Amino acid sequence: MTQIGPFPSSVEVGILAYPGAHEAAMLGMADLLAIANRFATEQGGSLKAKAQVHRWSLDTSGRITRDDNAENIAGPHVLIIPGRLSGPVSTEEAAPFVSWIRTLHDSGTTLASSCAGSFILAEAGLLDGRPASTHWADADEFRTRFRNVSLKIDEIIVEGETIVTAGGLMAWTDLGMRLCERIFGTSVMMQTSRFMLVDTAGREQRNYKSFKPRMDHGDDAILSVQHMLRDTEGQAIDVAHMSRHAKLEERTFLRRFKSATGLRPTEYVQTLRIEKAKEMLQLSRRPVEQIARIVGYRDMAAFRRLFRRETGMSPAEYRRRF
Repeated sequence: MTQIGPFPSSVEVGILAYPGAHEAAMLGMADLLAIANRFATEQGGSLKAKAQVHRWSLDTSGRITRDDNAENIAGPHVLIIPGRLSGPVSTEEAAPFVSWIRTLHDSGTTLASSCAGSFILAEAGLLDGRPASTHWADADEFRTRFRNVSLKIDEIIVEGETIVTAGGLMAWTDLGMRLCERIFGTSVMMQTSRFMLVDTAGREQRNYKSFKPRMDHGDDAILSVQHMLRDTEGQAIDVAHMSRHAKLEERTFLRRFKSATGLRPTEYVQTLRIEKAKEMLQLSRRPVEQIARIVGYRDMAAFRRLFRRETGMSPAEYRRRF
């Protein structure tokens, strides 16, 4: 990992305190960089960078200002846009910031977001044609609003040269370590990670996500099938059965189901079964082979392969972690 400098001795890191921004993430990021500063100072030598952290927010006149009200200052070298607890940022909420963020990007600022913060970057048009991540629960809305962005929802960190996006709400820790490595180097990042007991190695967002099927699509026939599948957990139900339940010709059913849910019926059923398997792995001591049979799989190799594809780990690894 190369540093994102060259920087002067003081690296200005801005945190965008937009309405509803996750307070714990903003405080935690500032603490993380303060700890990294200390280790960088202790190492000395050629490590001259020191992070100065300030919040940037809208003042009463609608200007974006730094928390110390300093005048005639350039923007930060790095701008962090945190997530928030209340979900995706709307177009209207992002509007006061997009022009400023575009200007920063054009001037060389590295932009970093976590969770819902990626919606602000996307509203600024800076993720068009790029891969990006956001919270897995907001993936459907993100895809609907930003069709030109390649969403990598299974990944916690998606990194480009000048833009870094992170996944779920607590992915700010992964983002902070990545920025720490870029600013201070690997040695300081590792010391900071050990001090904070933060181990971000090998994590993927798909390890944590759960299935949130679309239910607000307005297609009553498909919705009735979704309720049936939920009640039966997809057991022994084929496409012919589903299409009869929906009172639709099979080809029409397949087309409308994919349009409404974003998944083919077989994919939908498989996901329901894996969700049930995850629940049983967490809450019971049943053997994996028995769980596979309960959720509808006789072929253990197929079950393990599908489980790993959906979660990024084997059933045994999932049980140990969760």
